[in-house]
Amino acid sequence: VQLQASGGGLVQAGESLRLSCAASGFSMGYFAFGWFRQAPGKEREGVSYISRVGGSKLYADSVKDRFTISRDNAKNSVYLQMNNLKPEDTAVYYCAAKGPLYGSRLYENPRDYDYWGQGTQVTVSS
Repeated sequence: VQLQASGGGLVQAGESLRLSCAASGFSMGYFAFGWFRQAPGKEREGVSYISRVGGSKLYADSVKDRFTISRDNAKNSVYLQMNNLKPEDTAVYYCAAKGPLYGSRLYENPRDYDYWGQGTQVTVSS
């Protein structure tokens, strides 16, 4: 089981990035996913979550109305579209998977997740 996050980079405030999380070694249709981030000197925090079938999504208040999580099981990928980026969004972003499971709930606690990607750096300059 592997998760490969990509799409990070250096952008200016107000610009956009799209993060991708490529899943391999398992059938992602049985997994819920989450995006987390960790800034220097801070604890890892949840950004967004998506249920196994994609019908339920949840966002941290700090990114609501700016970020959009989505999944494409056919492409074995989960995405995080980040618009109107702010300097406070600067962090290493991680994707995580929980499963296999059969329900459609969301998982906000990072300790619930079974697999983690290596992280991709997002830097937003003011």
